Amino acid sequence: MEQRTLGKTGAKLSVIGFGGILCTDTTPQESAKLVSEAIDLGVNYFDVAPSYGNAEERLGPALEPYRDKVFLACKTGKRDKAGAAAELRASLGRLKTDHVDLYQMHSLTSDDDVARAFGPDGALEAFVEARQAGLVRHLGFSAHSHKAALAAMARFDFDSILFPTNYLIATLGGFGPPVFAEAHRRGLGHLALKTLGLRQMTNGEVKRWTKCWYQPLDDPELVGISLRWTLSQGVTAGPTPGHPELFRLAVAAAANLSLPSDEELGRLRAALGEHTPVFKA
Repeated sequence: MEQRTLGKTGAKLSVIGFGGILCTDTTPQESAKLVSEAIDLGVNYFDVAPSYGNAEERLGPALEPYRDKVFLACKTGKRDKAGAAAELRASLGRLKTDHVDLYQMHSLTSDDDVARAFGPDGALEAFVEARQAGLVRHLGFSAHSHKAALAAMARFDFDSILFPTNYLIATLGGFGPPVFAEAHRRGLGHLALKTLGLRQMTNGEVKRWTKCWYQPLDDPELVGISLRWTLSQGVTAGPTPGHPELFRLAVAAAANLSLPSDEELGRLRAALGEHTPVFKA
């Protein structure tokens, strides 16, 4: 599988990432099998968070035999220094490792998130101290608003941003392009969320993919078109939704990363129809 360099870090990541939620509510044996399969497929980028149920407890032991061969990213939703530091220590224990390669502020969304995380005794102080202590190697954040993402980049020299990035979200939803431009201007590594996102769920709709709060793309052809567009936007890599079937579709699609045609992108727009993209500005 193709690997790309993450911003200025020098780290090379597989373009498809293993979202730790794949391991949520699996048995230890199932998690070990999923991780082994991913390694065999050329995946070396793994992303997890303590908010993903028991994903860390399952991923840690499964990943332990391969730890020195992979890039492991983790997150915290804590905005205060003490909380972020404590959550990192807990994550390291569950993940059976003495460090993570990338530690991220998780889901910055509101003005309050930014004010608390970057203020006195905020999470940023814990991040910097953890890097100095060798508990983390690189620092990043994920965000779900333009304002929060731009504010975070203005306040600290991060290594990466994890942000919703797909054709429907960016073009029909108008969500993302200003953030992408600023991240690339600053040399941040660009990691993509919702690479396979199709649309928001409608009221009363029954979920087929229970680990997704949105409706993902699950047609192999459309998965390929969406993934190819995302990876043409200066993106290093993207973790997939939390179902093995969707992970495998993404891995298969990564064999062809040619730029999609206008006709192919039209098929994505037709699949969305009158629905609302997963994110909208």
